[in-house]
Amino acid sequence: MRMIGQDSLKTRRTLNVGGKEYHYFSLPEAAKQIGDITRLPFSLKVLLENVLRFEDGRSYTVDDAKAIAEWAKEGRSTKEVPFRPARILLQDFTGVPAVVDLAAMRDALAKLGGDPRKVNPLVPVDLVIDHSVMVDVSGTADALKKNVDIEFERNGERYEFLRWGQSGFANFRVVPPGTGICHQVNLEYLAQVVWTSQDGPDSYAFPDSCYGTDSHTTMVNGLGVLGWGVGGIEAEAAMLGQPIAMLIPDVIGFKLSGRLKEGVTATDLVLTVTQMLRKKGVVGKFVEFYGPGLADLPLADRATIGNMAPEYGATCGFFPVDKTTLDYLRLSGRDEHRIALAEAYCKAQGMWHDASTPDPVFTDTLELDLSTVEPSLAGPKRPQDRVALGSVGASFSKDLAAGVMGVPGDKADLRVPVEGANYDLGHGDVVIAAITSCTNTSNPYVLVAAGLVAKKARAKGLKPKPWVKTSLAPGSQVVTDYLTKSGLQADLDALGFQTVGYGCTTCIGNSGPLADPIVDAVENNKLVVASVLSGNRNFEGRVHQNVRANYLASPPLVVAYALAGTVKLNLTTDPIGTGSDGKPVFLKDIWPTQQEVNDTVHAVLTRQMFQTRYGDVFKGPAQWQAIRVDADSDTYRWNSGSTYVQNPPYFEGMTMEVKPIASVHGARVLAVLADSITTDHISPAGSIRKVSPAGEYLLEHQVRQADFNSYGARRGNHQVMMRGTFANSRIRNEMLPGIEGGMSKHYPSGEQAPIYDVAMKYKAEGVPLVVFGGKEYGTGSSRDWAAKGTFLLGVKAVIAESFERIHRSNLVGMGVLPLTFKEGEDRKTLGLKGDETIDLLGLEALKPRMEVKMVITRADGSKTETTLLCRVDTADEVEYYKNGGILHYVLRGMAKAA
Repeated sequence: MRMIGQDSLKTRRTLNVGGKEYHYFSLPEAAKQIGDITRLPFSLKVLLENVLRFEDGRSYTVDDAKAIAEWAKEGRSTKEVPFRPARILLQDFTGVPAVVDLAAMRDALAKLGGDPRKVNPLVPVDLVIDHSVMVDVSGTADALKKNVDIEFERNGERYEFLRWGQSGFANFRVVPPGTGICHQVNLEYLAQVVWTSQDGPDSYAFPDSCYGTDSHTTMVNGLGVLGWGVGGIEAEAAMLGQPIAMLIPDVIGFKLSGRLKEGVTATDLVLTVTQMLRKKGVVGKFVEFYGPGLADLPLADRATIGNMAPEYGATCGFFPVDKTTLDYLRLSGRDEHRIALAEAYCKAQGMWHDASTPDPVFTDTLELDLSTVEPSLAGPKRPQDRVALGSVGASFSKDLAAGVMGVPGDKADLRVPVEGANYDLGHGDVVIAAITSCTNTSNPYVLVAAGLVAKKARAKGLKPKPWVKTSLAPGSQVVTDYLTKSGLQADLDALGFQTVGYGCTTCIGNSGPLADPIVDAVENNKLVVASVLSGNRNFEGRVHQNVRANYLASPPLVVAYALAGTVKLNLTTDPIGTGSDGKPVFLKDIWPTQQEVNDTVHAVLTRQMFQTRYGDVFKGPAQWQAIRVDADSDTYRWNSGSTYVQNPPYFEGMTMEVKPIASVHGARVLAVLADSITTDHISPAGSIRKVSPAGEYLLEHQVRQADFNSYGARRGNHQVMMRGTFANSRIRNEMLPGIEGGMSKHYPSGEQAPIYDVAMKYKAEGVPLVVFGGKEYGTGSSRDWAAKGTFLLGVKAVIAESFERIHRSNLVGMGVLPLTFKEGEDRKTLGLKGDETIDLLGLEALKPRMEVKMVITRADGSKTETTLLCRVDTADEVEYYKNGGILHYVLRGMAKAA
């Protein structure tokens, strides 16, 4: 893949930095020909540069550049442009299936007569193994060692496969386990703000940009690097040189003014921002932050806000490059020449922000005075449901008493003894308190604040309640360095917050087991217990299957709730505990001042820490180095006995011929689902239940329940993942009122069974399937298996009121048709029960966003006709769908090129 196109606008210029010359494509020069872009949002300037650099008159055109420039006239556009990121970031849960697919493509290309070695990433790809560590052991000095040992024992097959990929694929690097969370590694090391590449003898400079197979890739936008999460399917296409077409997005300007007041953290700020933007409605849009408040907002706080873009629904939350950006690059050990290049390039391109920069033009704006932000949590089920700290207890108790959480009103104060323990347990008790997740563990200010709370609490003789499982999972090893140097790690250790691993734990559902007596008390008495975590996701059933109420909070508040042991208190007025002197201790007694936090951070965090920790980042621990693989094979030697990695069936029977699209006739309904169905509901993360199709499969393959591991860890095996599709314990199929879990009905027999079993029965009968949903179908993480599993179950179309961006795109990428109801209609107005048959007509002439006729034939033989909007949005997506999916499209192109 060439770095440059034909440059019709003649914008190529040269930049000299430190005696080295770089070619670049000048936005000011382009503006002379396509119109003024001075007040174009910074994020759209990145899209414009991308078009200029790759402009070839075919995929990228001068008209694309003009369309971006013209956006500023009205702050919106109906036109689409292609985008090709500088690099790809994978984490291992989503990265393993991506590498599995690349390996499968090598096999398929060989069968089509091509050279399998052609299947390589064409842009730099980094895979960070960070999602496999689980909190099996916590609260002990050896927790980290034991969890790492268990991780390697569980994941040997996966890690062997990734080691093969590391040596077998060009342009592909693996950051080994135990290094940190991918987004923090991205922020602290991988991201460069300005990327460089060679095209023959010439060096080119261009904006760093990134696709990631984790939705929280958006954290890097805090560094001025445009990036967002995509499904693994999109990421694979981008790796293989395919530009992804996108509508030029609306850009919502979020003006910040003032400063955070004493006692308020970056977490409180981001929960406020999330609530505001969810209310505003920014799905599919860019959000760009501006205003005088930027000047006093540390880079770590910006990254915290950027991280939670998926929670407020935006494609990204972008911060422009300024002096704060350069200061962070220097602190985090980046090369001085690269820092100088970033400054020179951004200033030359009009992409530098300072006090004199005029405000960009935006589609719409909203504003927040930072001084109005209050200490907050979010919960108990959604990250946008912010609750003021002083109202958490009352809010929980109100929901409990009202029966919202499934507890009869007269049982709201129930407490039950825990077998073998000298305490009892009740509704609202905190059983998990976890400092975890990329959102906050990238931010030294909130982590030091947590350490200072622990120090002050320890001095007063406070301890966490005995029913609380405590853990600390730093986002990088640098965190341990500065907490240790400050002495605060010892205080955290004393309160049970020993480091359990470097990776994404509680937030992704890797919270590990609770003590059996606690589980028995919860299950036998239907207790609504709580978790408090410094994470970004708290969807129902995600953190732990026995924990119904989950609250997002800052790290210092996680420590506070571990001490309190319940969410029923008002921590602003009620004592948090009793000190060793017998006196009540209040939160204000152990809360640090901002000056204490700042002084500690500035005293202990050094550039040398980053340089040392990232100096040999790809080496990994001894267990990683000991893995031996066959590095000489161009294709992977699949192990038919593996329950972790299997060759997927996507390319079985594939030929060079593209079959015509056909309408869908006589489809049966697999599920009728409500609003806000997340990708966790569709393709669950977390543990695999013994009594489930996936659990039964593993038992049949002689895997002990203790070795089930998680769905995420087994994403490289389609047999496990298709059985896990729609199998979340909290999903409710409206075909079966009152029943929770992934169940369905087979018609006309009326037999009730797990969704997987029903789907396989229909598949054996040759019957196509559809799924109906409500609003915001497919929210949450960028789970490619939510689309892959849907496809493998035999679902031809998903019909919903609206889709989250990534999941809609992934469905198309797997050859599943996303369709939306017309205004005023939905599953309820159409009276869908699930016993109907469905025809989808007119697909032979498929065009972007066309109308599709749906014929509903009811059980009594009556028919209802209506139209749906086809959410195959672009011409490229039509081609992907015609080919049976995006990977098939790319593979046929490779075979033709041979």
